[in-house]
Amino acid sequence: MNPENELVDFFKALADPSRLKIVGLLARKPCTVEELAAMLELSPSTISHHLSFLKHVGLVSAKADGYYNVYQLEEKALQEKSKRLLSVEELGSGSDEVDLDAYDRKVVTDFSNKDGSLKEIPAQRKKLEIILRHIVKDFKPDRRYSEKEVNQVLQRYHEDSATLRRELVGYNLMAREGGGGEYWRVIS
Repeated sequence: MNPENELVDFFKALADPSRLKIVGLLARKPCTVEELAAMLELSPSTISHHLSFLKHVGLVSAKADGYYNVYQLEEKALQEKSKRLLSVEELGSGSDEVDLDAYDRKVVTDFSNKDGSLKEIPAQRKKLEIILRHIVKDFKPDRRYSEKEVNQVLQRYHEDSATLRRELVGYNLMAREGGGGEYWRVIS
């Protein structure tokens, strides 16, 4: 089973109030369909449907006992699945197909004119950092630049090159040597 589907099924299994009650009752003791139906005031067919899903997910197993199947909670499976499926890594894998750069591109588009210059320098820190990470790509990582060269590049984006230069250094995207000395792109 695909890990993402397994995670969704696990949450579905525990998101239904009746299934959650069944899991709770089976955590106390094994039960038959008829016992669960009586305790939860549901029809045996409804209980069988819920047990079938819980069995599919691996949280419940059944043993034949005479004419009845006795269902029990698979505690070890519940603990292992919870630990594995609810780990930060596994939860993060559910977003693998999401475009993580979409917001950055939107901010750059929103603040840029057609010629690539900035309409304005963002006041909001998060958006400013996105714009600065976009601008710093115009500087080669293995080259040192004079302040004049830095200003020439930055003026293509905005007339206030001093603010952009200061912010690039402040966000540790560029470093500088001395007052007005050389600047270089910080590789991160």
